[in-house]
Amino acid sequence: MTTSASSAPAAVPTRPARNGVRQTLLVLGATGDLTGRLLLPGLGRLVATGAVPGLRLIGSGMEGWDDERWRRRVADSFAAAGEVSPAESEVIRDTRYVPADVTREEDLRSLLGCCAGPVVIFFALPPMVTARAAAALARVGVPPGTRLMLEKPFGVDRVSARSLNELLVTIVPEDQVHRIDHFLGKSTVLNLLGLRFANRIFEPVLNSAHVACVDIVFDETLGLEGRAGYYDGTGALVDMVQSHLLQVLALLTMDPPPTLQAQELRGRKAQVLRATRLWQDDPARASRRARYTAGEAAGRRLPNYTDEPGVDAGRGTETLAELVVTVDTWRWAGVPFRLRSGKAVHGVRKEAVVTFKQPARVPDGLTGYERPDRLRIGFGPDRLGLDLNINAPGNPFDLDQVNLAANFGPGDLPAYGEVLRGAFEGDPTLSVRGDVAEECWRIVEPVLASWRAGTVPLQEYRAGSAGPADSLIGPVLGCPR
Repeated sequence: MTTSASSAPAAVPTRPARNGVRQTLLVLGATGDLTGRLLLPGLGRLVATGAVPGLRLIGSGMEGWDDERWRRRVADSFAAAGEVSPAESEVIRDTRYVPADVTREEDLRSLLGCCAGPVVIFFALPPMVTARAAAALARVGVPPGTRLMLEKPFGVDRVSARSLNELLVTIVPEDQVHRIDHFLGKSTVLNLLGLRFANRIFEPVLNSAHVACVDIVFDETLGLEGRAGYYDGTGALVDMVQSHLLQVLALLTMDPPPTLQAQELRGRKAQVLRATRLWQDDPARASRRARYTAGEAAGRRLPNYTDEPGVDAGRGTETLAELVVTVDTWRWAGVPFRLRSGKAVHGVRKEAVVTFKQPARVPDGLTGYERPDRLRIGFGPDRLGLDLNINAPGNPFDLDQVNLAANFGPGDLPAYGEVLRGAFEGDPTLSVRGDVAEECWRIVEPVLASWRAGTVPLQEYRAGSAGPADSLIGPVLGCPR
């Protein structure tokens, strides 16, 4: 039996927590794809570690689900991430689903009444609904110690992001707002800090004197995968570049922080993003957009993007976006950074590639120098590679390029498990600070405006191909490929 979304939920009985500690995770938008595919599997692995004893999980949404259907979803998501532990089984037994309209004050009051101990509220909602729910929550008030978790995108532009930030700090202090970019929970991305700041061999040459260009790429063979409701109103630029890839850029380019405390690390990221702008301030020259047509990617036939269910062809949504920016600091001035993300391309590529300048002079008599040295940092698979020119077998005067590679070990938790742990422990290190979210919108705003005005044409590429024929950073900027 289910209740309507606006019905007042019944009080939820609570069980004693182990070690006398109890927290509640309240998921708003619990029936959505994000919750089942990413949030719950990450939560399950975190619970299995014993890091959140006595956790109460409450799901809420507009759909009239009952407790049993919700428990099946939680159990299936936990199982998808690995064998279900006794701690996870306890969460599954106790979890409840409460239908509610989270933009209504009376429904929010009732939901908060179901919670015990410190509450973490996860907004698994579209940006506009998140803003309305937060406004209602500000009028209702929250229990002491409440923390808010918001999924990107944060707002729909810089103005709405600033408005949302101003609203959120009327509910809880900024350090209790966890804006989630799960890229920041990936162990590989965190390994960027160790790679840069604990290895003297790399850090002295990561600057404009030695680096020709940098690529940060997230290409995938997947198409829309039934996500038109979200993706068609967002597109590749906002979905990936404005959020994830700019966060990676910040970690690659920021100056060394004195410590890895949240204030220091997030301050360094904000500093470098304030210095980031579009290459030559020209969106027509420094950006590109395209969308896939029918083809075969990774052995699967894909239709035209515009023929996918739920797509509005009139929106002109891009499935591939490229952007070139400059980081106008003493260290990086003049180095082009290309940020690219594409769907339904011929192969998976998730990496940051630092291309070094060629030597000032290759001595006469050494032949075969064709490609520059490169540092490759992979985000899936997680690995480190270094492309070097060395003497080839046979004739020692011939040069050949080899790749030195090492695999990063997997983290203890999946990305969402890491960011959830930060919220439960009150540590905002892996979350996006409010001013950083606004800076990311500032960087892409000229491109979005140019695309809306039609000054950058929407190209097409066949699904399963490498994308449009040329690359911005190569022919446009002259960086060696």
